[in-house]
Amino acid sequence: MQKSPNPKRTAPPPTVSVRPALASEQAIIENLFQFYVYDFSEMIDPTSTDLTLNEIGLFNIRATLSAFWIEPNHWPMLILSDGQIAGFALINTISHCGLQIDRNMAEFFVTRKYRRGGVATQALHQILTTHHGVWEVAIIDANTVAQNFWPSAIKSAPNTSNLNYLNHDQSQWQGPIWTFTSRANQL
Repeated sequence: MQKSPNPKRTAPPPTVSVRPALASEQAIIENLFQFYVYDFSEMIDPTSTDLTLNEIGLFNIRATLSAFWIEPNHWPMLILSDGQIAGFALINTISHCGLQIDRNMAEFFVTRKYRRGGVATQALHQILTTHHGVWEVAIIDANTVAQNFWPSAIKSAPNTSNLNYLNHDQSQWQGPIWTFTSRANQL
């Protein structure tokens, strides 16, 4: 008797979209940011006072995020997968290493449900098609998953060049930094 084929089907790739987050959606990113910080909390020294919970059991993040809806040159973005909220990207122009840049990926997060399915890479590629110029992506030393993701995702974007790796060990940032150029697609 022959074995029947595996009934498990592979799902079609998700439809990923990225769009600016409206001021009325700030609370959505603040809520997602709790999960983002939670993921980071396992990467820090347990004796550190960083990333501790407040009296109601949340990370204190409001001051960190408010600039993205107030300051110029800050772009809060929502990432959607098949129309469902899947994460966010926060972009600004603040360099971690003092280089002249046009864009910095300040924060980038895709929820665990949508990881390893191409959502993050597709989202990055969409961001790079609308936000051109010299980019910087700084990664904390302990985030080995991000250290693998970023160079691969950047290299696979059709409109990037000049990818450079900096191992930055300064007071304002310790860890790898990737710089690259994103240009408008040529027809």
